[in-house]
Amino acid sequence: MAKDTKYIFVTGGVLSSLGKGLASAAIGALLESRGLTVTIQKLDPYINVDPGTMNPFQHGEVFVTDDGTETDLDLGHYERFTHAKMGKNNNFTTGKIYHSVITKERKGDYLGGTVQVIPHITDEIKNSVKLAANDVDVLIVEIGGTIGDIESLPFLEAIRQFRADVGKENSLYIHLTLVPYISTAGEVKTKPTQHSVKELRSIGIQPDILLCRTDRFLSKDIKAKISLFCNVSVDAVITAKDVDHIYEVPLIFHQEGLDDQIIELLNIWTRNPQLDNWEELIKKIKAPKHSVTIAVVGKYVDLTESYKSLNEALCHGGISNDCKVNLNFIDSEKLDSGTCIQMLADAEGILVPGGFGQRGIEGKICAANFARVNKVPYFGICLGMQIAVIEFARHVAGLENANSSEFDANTPYPVIYLMREWFDERSQTVQRRDDLSDKGATMRLGAYSCHIENNSFASQAYQKEDISERHRHRYEFNNEFMDQLKEKGMIVSGASPNGELVEIIEIGDHPWFLGCQFHPEFKSRPMEPHPLFRDFIGASLRNSQSRNQQ
Repeated sequence: MAKDTKYIFVTGGVLSSLGKGLASAAIGALLESRGLTVTIQKLDPYINVDPGTMNPFQHGEVFVTDDGTETDLDLGHYERFTHAKMGKNNNFTTGKIYHSVITKERKGDYLGGTVQVIPHITDEIKNSVKLAANDVDVLIVEIGGTIGDIESLPFLEAIRQFRADVGKENSLYIHLTLVPYISTAGEVKTKPTQHSVKELRSIGIQPDILLCRTDRFLSKDIKAKISLFCNVSVDAVITAKDVDHIYEVPLIFHQEGLDDQIIELLNIWTRNPQLDNWEELIKKIKAPKHSVTIAVVGKYVDLTESYKSLNEALCHGGISNDCKVNLNFIDSEKLDSGTCIQMLADAEGILVPGGFGQRGIEGKICAANFARVNKVPYFGICLGMQIAVIEFARHVAGLENANSSEFDANTPYPVIYLMREWFDERSQTVQRRDDLSDKGATMRLGAYSCHIENNSFASQAYQKEDISERHRHRYEFNNEFMDQLKEKGMIVSGASPNGELVEIIEIGDHPWFLGCQFHPEFKSRPMEPHPLFRDFIGASLRNSQSRNQQ
């Protein structure tokens, strides 16, 4: 921990989903624009140790860091808005905190003392916060949940104590709240904010800055009223206005003077903010020259939060092609040979994302077949790559009933299977796994190296031979079938350095057909679109233009 690190704690009130994650990420972007180094941490009140085994319908996307940590989706926002690299110290849950404390108690670390929420749990939380403050100027800590929730109380008590530990000049409380507009009354209402701040103050935390989520800019009179009733400076009442696009948030915050307030209250000297790149980004997003329609064929389509990083990466690919990307989410369970043509007819590119479980698999195979046969650009990610391999094996290589052993344990041609033994380059050890292993233990998680073959879609995209990408999967390409599939035209354009693990497959004689075992969406940024998404959208745009000329 750097001795001079400053701490910003972001809490939320009134209701959930106000956007604490985006607010925290935007604050990080603003501070970076002033030349400060930042990182961001998420403290989640749920008892799961991490979101790795949680249903995406409940929790949304699981974001994966380079070190293989499965985290909350807000960490994706943190990386997309800043240059900070997330890791295991950037996301702690109640489950992880209690697990650590109980493990210490079992080992006798507390010398037989009574273990209590205060001080043992709160001390563990404070120590976890300090772990993330690794030689940065500012650590932004987002507290999950809503003020008033029972499960959030230990975290709030810990950050209340934190100010006493580090001093007022080194800590800052920012509270995100709601100021709704009531159309029948024709005015905004401040009472929810007043009650939320009252609840926060009742546990000993006086917010320094209020972010007021609303659909319009707040007038001086409304800000003055909030200031009076919430004991906050008028200048520290910031309108967190609804925006057309999330990447506008830093600009709105700056317009409201948020970064000025932060550096003044924390007594930090910085350069003037440099936000030209954000302004240019918004111009590109709001006035694209082209548009393209991408069909996303998955099984979590009713909750697009499940594909948060994917959606953003597709947007980034559009930005680099001066193109608006229209997403058509298609439930793979409703897709079959009879409905495929109708449901995919308008798609100018087809993407099959990652996922787990057998549900909707045959529909995804239909989508891959449609893309291959009709020369529609195809991008398969993780499971989407495995789907492409299964489809090719069945319909091109003649391996009838080929499948993944995940979906059919008795398939005669397990072209995708659970690799029982493999060399892990990160730990430099041989890993062994079987069907009885814990789900987490059978996963290949985090960053792994990949060597790319020349004269391929992948080499055209990356423009280099060696890359590193993040993984989150259990099953692998079965090398026993590699020669058979290659003979029929499948190209293995990317593999682990030792050649043991297939990472990228392609199909020749196609405008653009690529599947990758990793998750490239986790490393895409609005200012630095991922090369595979950039080229996939580029190929889809060329397909669109070709259709329009016919």
